[in-house]
Amino acid sequence: MGKISCFGIVFIFLFGWSVQAQTKNWTIEECVNYALEHNISIKQSNLDNELAAIDKNSAFGGFLPSISADASHSWNIGLNQNITTGLLQNQTTQFSSLGLNAGVDIYKGMQNQNRLRRANLSILAAQYNLKKMKDDISLYVANAFLQILFDKENIKVQNLQLSNNEKQLQKTEELVKAGSIPRGDLLDIKATVASNKQKVINAENAFLISKLSLAQLLQLDDFKNFDIADSDYITKESATMLLAPETIYQKAKEERVELKIARTNLAIAEKEVKIAKGAYQPTLQGYYRFNTRAGYANRVVGFEQNGANPTSVIGFVEGTNQQVLQPNFSPILGKALPILDQFNDNKGHNFGFQLNVPILNGFSIKNNVERYKVNLEKSKIALNQSELDLQRNVYTAFTDANGALKAYESAVVALDARQEAFNYAAEKYSVGIMNAFDFNQSQTLFSNAQSEVLRTKYDYIFRVKVLEFYFGIPIIQKK
Repeated sequence: MGKISCFGIVFIFLFGWSVQAQTKNWTIEECVNYALEHNISIKQSNLDNELAAIDKNSAFGGFLPSISADASHSWNIGLNQNITTGLLQNQTTQFSSLGLNAGVDIYKGMQNQNRLRRANLSILAAQYNLKKMKDDISLYVANAFLQILFDKENIKVQNLQLSNNEKQLQKTEELVKAGSIPRGDLLDIKATVASNKQKVINAENAFLISKLSLAQLLQLDDFKNFDIADSDYITKESATMLLAPETIYQKAKEERVELKIARTNLAIAEKEVKIAKGAYQPTLQGYYRFNTRAGYANRVVGFEQNGANPTSVIGFVEGTNQQVLQPNFSPILGKALPILDQFNDNKGHNFGFQLNVPILNGFSIKNNVERYKVNLEKSKIALNQSELDLQRNVYTAFTDANGALKAYESAVVALDARQEAFNYAAEKYSVGIMNAFDFNQSQTLFSNAQSEVLRTKYDYIFRVKVLEFYFGIPIIQKK
């Protein structure tokens, strides 16, 4: 019994923990933070940052000398000079060689310096792009989160409406049986209940699609078990809405990364023009070469008199005609010196400077400079366009936020009126003064007014977040 009880307790604990884990309700802060870590677009932007860092390493490498080593071993087969006789004969010889090369740019038209500056700017641009991507994803997540909240509230409204209509259907059936109202009213109520059920289904489907959209932003697979925490957002006027649009725009010009990206791209374009112009200037390089070699053929280690032909006639004495003899010596061959000794004896060094002055290159440098000048002008235009776009977006966000607030306030007033109208219609219908069709019309208008309040409420909340976003207030504020 004791073992079974312990097993049961563990099972209940694990089962309860599993259910709790599966039914975790996400807050908007958790959704945004999770998306910033797992969203595919943000991961791609992070990779762009890594590429920019690699490009900087490449630009820095331009200041370093280039060093390379080489080695070779060759066989010469055929007609070669015999080192002992000096005669050409068919033979096979082998040689080995080693070398070390080094070169460094002394002057290159400031191209290496400008490439490094451009690489630093590219890193900055990649960081700005990453921040913009995070801001965009935060907005998308906030919008998707608020859409789920609206859909959840809308399901409650539709279910409440369905419950009221089902109660009304039961009451109508009793009145029809009592002969107090015509049977046509019962058919109208049944049709209304069927329509309400369809609205509930539509609302639930919309809720499922909203969860799927947010789950995809978060890169979650099991979106069916994904849900968000209920949040009661208070609709109040934001302090940012009390500011003038021009004030918000001036603050946005300092805070928003769109302009920072455009300004950085302009600076990159300027550096590219300087790099291209650097190709007009002469380049000066320093170089150094070390080499050594070794052979494997027999070598001459000494000489001895030829026993078969010890002397040879080299001339005659004038008058006596006496022969002038010279001793004949034959070379004494020995093995080649050790390889390391040969490498040490045959060392050689070569160093100097090389000046290269461009004179004519088929207009390639000129065309390259002109091409980057065009890109520079395009970057200037892009900066101006970014400023215009930001100004338009700020004024649009300000107008949308104020319009959303007025729409919400109007919807609340309309809901109060529809509430009273519905209550009055219910009283009239209960005493038989109003028919079912008119009552259903009043009830539908009341239901639509409830949905409109929800829609305008969450639309206003999102519009305010967008406006505050341009003013430099983050979507999720740290507590």
